[in-house]
Amino acid sequence: MTKLDKPLRREVQIGDKAYTLTIDPDGLKLVEKGHRKGVEVSWSSIAGGEHQDAQGAMG
Repeated sequence: MTKLDKPLRREVQIGDKAYTLTIDPDGLKLVEKGHRKGVEVSWSSIAGGEHQDAQGAMG
């Protein structure tokens, strides 16, 4: 298995909008392309079942 030691970025199409998904050692971040703010979820919140408390907001 390859260790995740640097950010991995991929483009995701959701409906008619393009987003950038970044997976890094801290967690996940989904941001609409051309924007700075997005949704961030830490690995500890996912593993602990607290993903409803994700930080950030789209827009």
